[in-house]
Amino acid sequence: MVCSDARLSHWTGGRPCFLPDEKRLMDAALIPKRLNKKIGRAMHDWQMLSDGDRVIVAVSGGVDSLVTAWVLKMWQSKAPIHYTLEAVHIDNGFRLPDSEEASPAERIAERMKVLAIPFSVIPGWPVVEGEERNCFTCSRNRRTQLFELARQRGCRKLALGHHKDDLVETFLLNALYSGNISTMLPRQDLFDGNLSLIRILSYIEKKDIVAFSKKIGLVPVANLCPLAGDTRRETVRDILTDVCKKVPGAKSSLFSALGNIREGYML
Repeated sequence: MVCSDARLSHWTGGRPCFLPDEKRLMDAALIPKRLNKKIGRAMHDWQMLSDGDRVIVAVSGGVDSLVTAWVLKMWQSKAPIHYTLEAVHIDNGFRLPDSEEASPAERIAERMKVLAIPFSVIPGWPVVEGEERNCFTCSRNRRTQLFELARQRGCRKLALGHHKDDLVETFLLNALYSGNISTMLPRQDLFDGNLSLIRILSYIEKKDIVAFSKKIGLVPVANLCPLAGDTRRETVRDILTDVCKKVPGAKSSLFSALGNIREGYML
């Protein structure tokens, strides 16, 4: 099946991008042992899954959330516990003008069908009249909708696609723009423990996620948000890239520092 997203032809080296066949994509042996071990360690360190869990994975269409969905699907067949899995996409209605291409939600649905993951699309909340549409507003609304959906469906685990780079970038964002030392947690319990956010890729770098998705032919869906690429996070990402060029290993050192706080030497 040919995917309709011409803007991602670079993902396949300029060749037409095809949705992967189910037999190949469902081969759990395709994941490198090194990545599988890191994912397993993150799940164990943070006790992300328990027997009987009902899990929702939030799928934006980006490579991170698609790989998260893939891993959780593969682990269902080999984990010593039983859990259910469903995927959801919050659709804010971004489209290319005068385009006959399938919508992002439709392209994500194609990928979830191949993965055999139950999938639903939830219309995003409109921006309140007089309120500016920005990344903070959309992120807040999307997060609130996901929390409410998890509650309605009796799901106590919400899986997100954040990875090692995201945790380091969030640390820098909060330090540079908000004046505090904090970041995302691989597992974050909310609402008196009734809902847990789990980030199973927390120990994996972005470059490894991209390389793996290409290996299995899992092509991401382009982000059509008009604000994409023009955010504080992009600025911090550029800063981190420059630092890593000058200080090899800086990303891993910053990540390690997040769990090595010397409180006696903080103000």
